[in-house]
Amino acid sequence: MLLKRKLYDKLLTLKKTLGGKRAFLIEGARRVGKSTLCQEFGKNEYKSFLHIDFANCPDEVKGYFQRHMNDLDTFFMLLSAFYGVKLHERDSLIIFDEVQAFPRARECVKYLVADGRYDYVETGSLISIKENVKDIVIPSEERRLKMYPLDFEEFCDALGEAPIVDYIRDCFEKRVPLEDELHYKAMLLFKQHMLVGGMPQSVVAFLESRKDFDAADAEKRDILSLYRSDVMKIDARYRSKVLSIFDQIPGLLSQHEKRVVFKNISPNGDAAQYEETFFWLADSMIANECFLCNDPNVGLSLNENRGYVKCYLGDVGLLVSHAFDENELLEDEVYKQILGDKLDLNEGMLYENAVAQALVANGHKLYFYTRYNPEKHRNDVEIDFIISNNSKLKYKICPIEVKSGKRYSIESLKRFREIFGARIAECYVIHPKNLSVKDGVVCIPAYMTFCL
Repeated sequence: MLLKRKLYDKLLTLKKTLGGKRAFLIEGARRVGKSTLCQEFGKNEYKSFLHIDFANCPDEVKGYFQRHMNDLDTFFMLLSAFYGVKLHERDSLIIFDEVQAFPRARECVKYLVADGRYDYVETGSLISIKENVKDIVIPSEERRLKMYPLDFEEFCDALGEAPIVDYIRDCFEKRVPLEDELHYKAMLLFKQHMLVGGMPQSVVAFLESRKDFDAADAEKRDILSLYRSDVMKIDARYRSKVLSIFDQIPGLLSQHEKRVVFKNISPNGDAAQYEETFFWLADSMIANECFLCNDPNVGLSLNENRGYVKCYLGDVGLLVSHAFDENELLEDEVYKQILGDKLDLNEGMLYENAVAQALVANGHKLYFYTRYNPEKHRNDVEIDFIISNNSKLKYKICPIEVKSGKRYSIESLKRFREIFGARIAECYVIHPKNLSVKDGVVCIPAYMTFCL
């Protein structure tokens, strides 16, 4: 079963507008669908395509890159013969799959693009990790694109519910609630997306089993095992720390503040000791980092504090399987409770992870804000996420609070608005209820996050 991905249309647009003097580098977590997308793109949009998987590439092919860059006629002749693919000038695509496994091929992209005969798409994870860029010159010809798990729009399309997405977006733009029945339907779709996630294999298993959550869960556990195997292969200097944080993500997100307290992980732990850890998790796109912003203003990254970090899993469906073992999912009736809005603490964890995932897929970097009140001996302002409108002339920020229950307080959001009102475009609450606007705060249902 093929799933429609928005990145396909973006690639097609870039192909038409940029011509053949550039290579595309698609970054994404393992099993997110990069290889499938590229092969479908090559099959549909070119006369032929040649696929080199560097994760399983024979030394003979690697040797071509080392010996024949000065004679590209011979290089292409050898590739064509080895893979049995006829290459057509200006109408063939060459795919370098898992290019991080053979950095030399990535370095060669500069010469191949300059030659101009064919188009190139590279795929990979851990593209920026030190071991994978050592001793190579990164080609400036790469146009880098990120691929994420299926977002809510793509998930709806896979379930044959694409029309509701346009209706949701229209309601958001007009600031009007959905019809009650359609709101219920959209929330049910969102909960299914939250439980299944957006990893293609999990979505396909869910659909082919006629919506069996257990079938999707089996695929997700295979992916989590693959991620753990990947961690065990990395540099020994930070392997144990990466594994420790990866294993603790569900526990960290189930706490009230959700941020990583390094001293709770190791007695003398601090942020500096875990810098490589979070870089690895973020670069692999297994996890999404969210840093404290001390002074929300122009350029949120200028005021980020990396000593305070929240760590969300890159796919909320994987988080469900990571948080509960197979017996817990069934014995605790997790699916039933989430679908019925009855799993307060853990549902809050999942809601917030789902929102983080949607914001990242929309191109936002994640920041949060807290203010400690010495008189009360606690934080009196806590904002889950802050995003910007990305305007260079009229820069504004949007604070977001995520509420998984239908009863809640927005005192933190009000105090934040009192402090930073001149900098704010709009304030949002993301909750399970329908859209409403109260006291200048836009309250949107969780499925509407993709509109931000």
